Amino acid sequence: MTILLLIIVLALIFDYINGFHDAANAIATIVATKVLTPFQAVVWAAFFNFLAYWVFGFGVADTVAKTANTMEINLTVILAGVIAAIIWNLLTWWFGIPSSSSHTLIGGFAGAAVAHAGLDVVNWYKEGKAGEMPTGVLVIVGFIVLAPLIGAIVSYCISVWLLHSAKKSIGPKLFTLGLMIATVVFVYYQMIPYDKIHKPRFESHFWSIVFESHNIKWFLVAFIVLTISSFCLIFSFLSHHQSTKWLRKMQLLSSAAFSLGHGGNDSQKVMGIIAAAVLVYVHQSGVSMSSMPDWLHVVLPSKDANGEEIAAHMPAWIPLACYTAISVGTLSGGWKIVKTMGSKITKVTPFEGVTAETAGALTLYFTEHLKIPVSTTHTITGSIIGSGLTKGTSAVKWGVTVKLVWAWVLTIPVSAALAAILYYILSLFI
Repeated sequence: MTILLLIIVLALIFDYINGFHDAANAIATIVATKVLTPFQAVVWAAFFNFLAYWVFGFGVADTVAKTANTMEINLTVILAGVIAAIIWNLLTWWFGIPSSSSHTLIGGFAGAAVAHAGLDVVNWYKEGKAGEMPTGVLVIVGFIVLAPLIGAIVSYCISVWLLHSAKKSIGPKLFTLGLMIATVVFVYYQMIPYDKIHKPRFESHFWSIVFESHNIKWFLVAFIVLTISSFCLIFSFLSHHQSTKWLRKMQLLSSAAFSLGHGGNDSQKVMGIIAAAVLVYVHQSGVSMSSMPDWLHVVLPSKDANGEEIAAHMPAWIPLACYTAISVGTLSGGWKIVKTMGSKITKVTPFEGVTAETAGALTLYFTEHLKIPVSTTHTITGSIIGSGLTKGTSAVKWGVTVKLVWAWVLTIPVSAALAAILYYILSLFI
């Protein structure tokens, strides 16, 4: 129990470090364009990090918890993985390198597990259920490339859309109206009706549907797209000064949307580690989950002997503590990385800020929907590059970008190796 409690404390410390390490992801562009002061920006981002508690489910947490077979590892494995992740995060923060907190946690967990029980203990690749994405470390590794690529493509497309909307021709406006209609129809069919909501939050059918976490996420997607669409409809009638003024206001929306995605994506990873630690403790100690105190009663989604779905359960304090820790971490800032993200990749104006943050937010919502833990750092970096490419390839500082890519590539193997070494050392004393 002592080691379990130590893991929970260290996981929350990692979550705090994750917050100030990745604060740059959400605030770099809004600080670079001077829409908000640095202090205002971190308060803004921290608020929406915490607000994500009411928006996102536990899909990513479940994926992280199942990185390794909890029946074949011990608490020392998880302890070594968390310590390795903390060390790598602090090192990259010190040198101002925007590496992935997500991947260092996955790498540390997997590396310690391999050191303990060999390659077979890690969930490298597993086919998903019908209509769902496959899971496993290899899928997460694949999104090292896919997440920034998706962010870059979406950001580039939004940038081109906005640039064409600045023209006085009718074509872009017809396209925008068509997109608005398609968005409303698509989101409508994504909504979960009242009779399929597992635990309605209100007696009212209407408010239960509106505040269902799955539905809130799709409402946000619709709100983001419709807001940008509305701006595109009037863009050609605005002067340069007026359009810049509107874009600066829209940056508040786009940075808030990205901060929501950041909180929802990254906090869930720590929730997954805590859940895995509880399950390992139950297995190691030989007690049943039903005999555990309510504050440690964790159930991951699975199927019973009859093939019936077993709903996930997580004590409210776990997500609340995780979202609080990352929010407080974000309040602490991460100014070395802000400088890299806000000025060293490409010159950022309110135009690039809106397109990059919007693309990053939509990418995070999409991957969270697929239950894939991705790097918010990779996602926003790719999005910034995508918006910069509309000005030509020379607008992107590729020398800096190559250094960032090397940090991304090395994060998982270095974290895994460090965790393996720490596991062997800790095993001598535990």
